[in-house]
Amino acid sequence: MLCLTLLPGEYLTIGSDVVVQLDRMSGDHCKLAIHAPREVPILRGEVLERDGGERPGCVFDARRRYRRELPWDRSKAQALSAMRLLLEQMDSADENVRALRRQLNCMFPAAGREAPTDQVSPG
Repeated sequence: MLCLTLLPGEYLTIGSDVVVQLDRMSGDHCKLAIHAPREVPILRGEVLERDGGERPGCVFDARRRYRRELPWDRSKAQALSAMRLLLEQMDSADENVRALRRQLNCMFPAAGREAPTDQVSPG
């Protein structure tokens, strides 16, 4: 599988009839613009699988693949605990505090969910 890095506005071509352009990025989402002939089917993976199609063997799980980006050590775990404690002490009615808590939980799921790690599980 070819993996490319694109900046907003950059594009790639597939054959002579398909153009894929990166429109914009927001957080961990990106918006793609795809120009292709009508006879070329384009389906989001979740739609393909929901309708009974099989996940292509070349598709990887991005969460597993990029898990090693932030090595997790004791000092980071202590800092995260301190930030969670500070958030608990702040006014939970404040929308900014709730937004910060959501972002923190998105980046580092709370205990009981998958925790950041510097080890990639086999498989």
